[in-house]
Amino acid sequence: MSTVVDRGGPFARNGAPSRNWMRAAAPGIGFRFPADESSPIGGGPAQDATRQSATRSRRRLLALIVGLLAAAGGMSFGHGAYLYAKAQLAQVLLQSAWEQTRASGVPVRPWPWADTYPVARLLVPARHGDVLVLAGASGRTLAFGPGHLDGSATPGDPGNAVFTAHRDTHFRFLRNVAIGDDIVVERADGGRRHFRIKATFVADHRTLNLPRDPARPTLTLVTCYPFDALNPGGPLRYVVVAEAV
Repeated sequence: MSTVVDRGGPFARNGAPSRNWMRAAAPGIGFRFPADESSPIGGGPAQDATRQSATRSRRRLLALIVGLLAAAGGMSFGHGAYLYAKAQLAQVLLQSAWEQTRASGVPVRPWPWADTYPVARLLVPARHGDVLVLAGASGRTLAFGPGHLDGSATPGDPGNAVFTAHRDTHFRFLRNVAIGDDIVVERADGGRRHFRIKATFVADHRTLNLPRDPARPTLTLVTCYPFDALNPGGPLRYVVVAEAV
């Protein structure tokens, strides 16, 4: 859990501005490279052949570097596109599994080898939050959506239902919630439970203690903090506490 996150300035040299080679070049020439200092003008056929050979070598080396950079860029883009497509497909399968679960009342796994399944739908209308909650809170589960902490209550039942998710993906909207906001939880049995946010706070996860049996049915949402942290995995957690209404 990363409890969204989500994830310099211009460079300049001191002193006089650098020469604009595009303007300094003759018409039709993009860049002008000065001749080698050791190559006299009009040095004869042998020196011309040497210069031509060196030029060809530099061009081949440049072509090789450009090819390697293009290949690396293509691999990086392809990997990113694959991960994006995989995430989008997972959401389609999760939505289908949730609709089947609602219709049958029996948990349905989104794909045959999945070790989780949808257990609820979480909505925070004022903050445009709308996510499916999955059983368990392992790292594999949180890659696809918020997790329902094992051992915590079913939302709306007596006790404390605890949902956790990453700050920069499925729970990134929590940074904008406010006390008084309404939360709606759709359950697998078809029922809806309504909650209202009563408190938000930041705590160290090593000392964070959440009540198991509060006086009123409670929903607690937990994500990493701060939301704009450059490095994930810090000790702080952002906690949202809502009570049933």
